[in-house]
Amino acid sequence: MPETMLRSLVDDLASPDPAVRDDRAYAALARLVREGALGADARSWLAVEMLERLDHSRVEARAFAPLVLAALVSAGDFEPGWVEDVTRWYVAEPDLRGHDPVLGWVHAVAHGADFFGACGAAGVGDPAALLDALGLRLVAPTTSVWRDQEDDRLAYAIALVLTRDDVDEATAIGWLGHSRAMFAAGSPGPVPAEASNTMRTLRSLHVALDEQVLRDGEPVAVPHGEPVRREIASLLADVTPWFWRPRTACDGESSPLAEPAHPA
Repeated sequence: MPETMLRSLVDDLASPDPAVRDDRAYAALARLVREGALGADARSWLAVEMLERLDHSRVEARAFAPLVLAALVSAGDFEPGWVEDVTRWYVAEPDLRGHDPVLGWVHAVAHGADFFGACGAAGVGDPAALLDALGLRLVAPTTSVWRDQEDDRLAYAIALVLTRDDVDEATAIGWLGHSRAMFAAGSPGPVPAEASNTMRTLRSLHVALDEQVLRDGEPVAVPHGEPVRREIASLLADVTPWFWRPRTACDGESSPLAEPAHPA
């Protein structure tokens, strides 16, 4: 591909026009990476450009950079420093809009999660660092309550990391410490946006771990899915103690409390 054309696509990836940025530039770049149409030097240049883009002054430009990095990871490119750079941006990103009526899809939370999920699926990067970044994004103070399935995208990224064989049980559960600390520090009153986002993300992950997590449309094992699910249930029970409680071994498969009431 001519260098001028590649540079033009990268420039357009920062456009505030969603038709230019999303429909044209990102779609073309992702296709070029996926189809192997870029040489090694071009892919290396593209990665550097995307890492620099994380410091752009406009959120729509920042938010699309990790999507391109995710495509590169899925195609077989990876440098350990990418995780550190994306984490620095991801945890601190203040603009968490999903879809904007003017800018179109911004989706910083979802796009950043896609990068970490791609690393998880590809088996690259330190899994503890990947999970920690996602856990920190959950609890970072914000005024934005997610509305465009950011919770599902983040939960999916966590699940993909958890499918890796190099994740031991301590690592699989450890990232939940951030959520536990946030819930423990809560006080009566309105629920902070980050707490609401965390609750919904954990519920999404809990459901997925009780079903079949998919990778490329096919079911994949989650080695420590059950202890993670139990830990999530414990966390969520603490914030809704009036609603339900985790089942224990002594409860058995059925409980008198669960039996329907019979008329006299």
